[in-house]
Amino acid sequence: MIEKIISILAGFIIGGISSLGYFGILTMMAIESTCIPLPSEIIMPFSGYLVSQGRFSLWGVAFFGAMGCVLGSALAYWVGYYGGRTMAEKYGKYILVTKHDLDIADSFFQKYGNMAVFFSRLLPVVRTFISFPAGIARMNFSKFIVYTFFGSLLFCYFLAYIGKILGENWNTLGVYFHKFDAIIGGLVLVGVIWFVKRHLNIRKKYKKI
Repeated sequence: MIEKIISILAGFIIGGISSLGYFGILTMMAIESTCIPLPSEIIMPFSGYLVSQGRFSLWGVAFFGAMGCVLGSALAYWVGYYGGRTMAEKYGKYILVTKHDLDIADSFFQKYGNMAVFFSRLLPVVRTFISFPAGIARMNFSKFIVYTFFGSLLFCYFLAYIGKILGENWNTLGVYFHKFDAIIGGLVLVGVIWFVKRHLNIRKKYKKI
């Protein structure tokens, strides 16, 4: 069961990028940036691994990853712009977006203003949901796109670079990873279960309030 769940998750990401190339990277990161829980921490390092294999260029994967973030974030921005917080809360629950997540992003945006869009791209959780409050606040769209792109470019480059370094040393590291693949697989599964359970519990909490 564990192997099946992990293989489905990894297979979707790896298969998509392997078959679609740069467009696959763009698509995966666009999905992640629309607040659908598809981990960029898998997408970009795997893309970086393919850089080490000569399939892509490092700046190429960073660029297309950032463009994917822009596309997905733009969609979330317009949802916030036209639908407001109410719409985000109403439909976000279907993709595990909770009121708690929106509160975190909204607080960050209120504290740091427009620059929050740039800096949030380097932070977990906040980077995924910052587009909603930016849209609700009706931030200038051109600035939103520029800040999103350059913040995402740094984030994507960093994760891809890690994947590249690991790929270049795979012959050495692979020996150790193979010994602990069952443990790693279990941790991945626990992480997925924790993520889903956390969001469901938070949703129940806010329903009682």
